[in-house]
Amino acid sequence: MKGRNKKIQSFIQLALFIGVLLFVNIIGNYFYTSLDLTEEKRFTLTKATTNTLEELKDEITVRVFLEGEFPAGIQRLRSSIEEMLKDFRGVSPRINFTFDNPTDGSVEEVNSRKEQLAAVGINPSSLKVPGVDEVKTILFYPWALVNYGERQIAVNFLENSGLGRIDDVTINNSISLLEYNLANAIQKLVVFKRPTILFSQGHDELNARQTADLRNDLSAFYETGLVSLDSVVAISPKINLLVVARPMEEFSEQDKFKIDQYVMGGGKVLWFIDRMGITMDSLRVRPNFIPSDVPLNLEDLFFKYGVRIQPNLLLDLECTRIPLISGKLGSGNQYEAFPWYYHPLVAPKSNHPIVKSLDRVNLFFPSSIDLVKTKTDVKQTVLLETSEKTRMQYSPVTVNFDQLRYKADPAKFNKGSKPVAVLVEGEFPSLYENRVTPQMEDGLKELGMSFQNKSKETKMIVVSDGDLPKNLYDPENENYQPLGFNRFEKHVFKGNKNFVVNCIEYLLDDEGVIEARGKDIKLRMLDRQRISQEQTYWQFINVALPLILLALFGFGFNFWRRRKYTK
Repeated sequence: MKGRNKKIQSFIQLALFIGVLLFVNIIGNYFYTSLDLTEEKRFTLTKATTNTLEELKDEITVRVFLEGEFPAGIQRLRSSIEEMLKDFRGVSPRINFTFDNPTDGSVEEVNSRKEQLAAVGINPSSLKVPGVDEVKTILFYPWALVNYGERQIAVNFLENSGLGRIDDVTINNSISLLEYNLANAIQKLVVFKRPTILFSQGHDELNARQTADLRNDLSAFYETGLVSLDSVVAISPKINLLVVARPMEEFSEQDKFKIDQYVMGGGKVLWFIDRMGITMDSLRVRPNFIPSDVPLNLEDLFFKYGVRIQPNLLLDLECTRIPLISGKLGSGNQYEAFPWYYHPLVAPKSNHPIVKSLDRVNLFFPSSIDLVKTKTDVKQTVLLETSEKTRMQYSPVTVNFDQLRYKADPAKFNKGSKPVAVLVEGEFPSLYENRVTPQMEDGLKELGMSFQNKSKETKMIVVSDGDLPKNLYDPENENYQPLGFNRFEKHVFKGNKNFVVNCIEYLLDDEGVIEARGKDIKLRMLDRQRISQEQTYWQFINVALPLILLALFGFGFNFWRRRKYTK
């Protein structure tokens, strides 16, 4: 009887234990949480992301197309996406997500699905997987469609490494940007008041056709337009961002005053400036071209804001190539690609959210930017800089193609890295402080305005390449190439557009969601040499030792039971 009671008691305890486990699992499906013990807090959402999720008023549906059997790296990305979405849902129950496999089904179904996804900008990526007999190429979709009401946006989770392959670094960068990519998409969907971006005109800036590709991308979430500064009394504070893209004519003091007071009111400006007047077309017209300083009359304005663009040209051994005639082939010319040092290929070195994990950026005839101390101690951050193998040329200097026929002397490329894109943030002093006359103040009052000699907290970015936001335009067929297309290498440098868009998003991001781009997930690589040397030892520790310890425990436990119950 006593033994039977013990069995019943054991059965009840087992049933209670199983019931507790089931209850915890059921509760866990509704309440997802985790404890972040990582050094870089990789599983902790930023405050801006949390605020965005907590303010959701409607359902967000995320349809991820990364489902199926993948190599370890892609599977790790897929698992990280699911974990991130669970983190999001842990903050807001309005987050719903599913995983689909677009490559599942018949050939007709897969092709039909492929066309549907391509219509919304979703295209597959390819990956070569070594097999037993051959290398197999698989297609997969590292994308998601995020829906909010009737609005939707496509999100690409796979960051471009710029090397044409998907390695551990690519996967790690992609995982580190998951929070930003998802939070940024959600923020764009839920914000119905579209910020306004205006491109300045009136100083021979890039025209509407030359910025068509950029403005087309921006138009999905921003109001974009052109503004001629000489046609307005002042730049409205309702304008969220002013873009000054490659002006080639002098700014009047009136136009400078309008920009200055716009900045003093908290306005943000994105500058793309060519300090030296030179293009590839000008070199075709004159075999020996001497570029001159473009007289923009902006030097004092930039100096007041903490930067100075030098009247020089930067040459970098890290650059793209251009084709030149190298001989004759039959009745035609034979071409050979030569490195064109005036077109640097810049790899971002900063961990700032604008450029973190960004692909290389192709620049055209950039100049160096000096950082200048300001009256109000403006914060200055170098976003892009040339490589250590840089050379500077000051005007007057002759630029021609003949120099490419001789091998470059690395000893002359010894000026080190030079800044070519700088972010300045803080409270800026006005260029016109102590320069406004009583008559000017009276005129401002009549217009309902007042002079400000110090800005509100604001920010601007200065880039010493005016052609960076430019797309090539063919007037004959009225078509334009994507921003970043290099016509000589027939390649689109996606880092160009991504950099410009990131600059715009950072300048307009008052919520701070872009902070998530700065999260750093450390890639803790294994020491392959040590693995090879200590392979047997670690196999024993991880495989054999646990089995031995389990066997010893079983033997000891049985021995203890026999001694106890034998007595």
